[in-house]
Amino acid sequence: MALRPLHKLIEQLATQPIIFVGGKGGVGKTTTAAALASYYASQQKKTLIVSTDPAHSLGDVLNIRLSNEKTAVTAYLDAIELNPDIIVDAHFAQVERTITAYANPDMMPKIRKHLQLSKSAPGAQEAAMLESMCQHLVSAADANYEHIIFDTAPTGHTLRLLVLPEMMGAWTDGLLAQQRRQAKLRSVANHLDSHNQKSNKKDVDNDVPNPFAAKKPDRWEQAVSVLEKRKALFRQAGILLHDRSQTAIVLVMTADVLPLAETKRAIEQLQDSKLPPAAIVVNQLITPIQADEFWQHRAERQQQLMHDIEKIFTNYPLYPIYLQKTDVRGTGALSTLLEA
Repeated sequence: MALRPLHKLIEQLATQPIIFVGGKGGVGKTTTAAALASYYASQQKKTLIVSTDPAHSLGDVLNIRLSNEKTAVTAYLDAIELNPDIIVDAHFAQVERTITAYANPDMMPKIRKHLQLSKSAPGAQEAAMLESMCQHLVSAADANYEHIIFDTAPTGHTLRLLVLPEMMGAWTDGLLAQQRRQAKLRSVANHLDSHNQKSNKKDVDNDVPNPFAAKKPDRWEQAVSVLEKRKALFRQAGILLHDRSQTAIVLVMTADVLPLAETKRAIEQLQDSKLPPAAIVVNQLITPIQADEFWQHRAERQQQLMHDIEKIFTNYPLYPIYLQKTDVRGTGALSTLLEA
């Protein structure tokens, strides 16, 4: 597929409320994501950009200090750099509150120690980041954002985030099934215990239940409620991710051998997950004619690779971004980057 002018990318994504920008590290994902967000905000479309990359550079590109909370960059643009440490701490604090509702108080010191160690367990950050990402994803529409753009971590991390909602939903289903089995056993046990107590009373008439008595809270109800809410969150996020009228995935690459190979693998994995990309941006291209011998050689090598890229990715729109003379920083410079 022949290269398309960049303004066509803006038009293609204009009706997509959710945009994920991913790719190999160092290819310009953050700049591309920030350029899209800045452009739509400049058109007075309320936009939220969220960085899920632990190695944050979104604040540097936007030329503003960001945090784990929303920061107003302009009147129409908000930005967040998700902080894994803060999110993990909040996630495990919620877990501790849930466990405290039904655990033996004597067990809590050991449970807290176990939870503290679990923060460093493989997948703990990803699970916490996923839940936070899903919350932003689902709540963006309620906050009247016309676009929510995710500046994601390198490709492998992005792919895991995109497929985790289904995995976490299945895992939560398993926990809920276990909770229901335990609830049934407790109900039977409580019924038998109550029956035995009544049989041992001399005056059965005094043991008539009071219909106006307040229902004793089930200590497991809070845990089940938390799991049900998480299950609903992951299900809703999964539906949004697989709805091509709602979500677009844009992969960014450079015309180099390694990014080409990684982009090819990423597309194969996305297709297997029924999440095909909407477009591919080829960044840091050099104009074909150069006065300097070194840069002329680099330009010719890029042109050779571009022929391969066009042959390999025939089913996807390709958009070029040429190498800039200076760093592109700030919403003004970013919003004009894609107008070529």
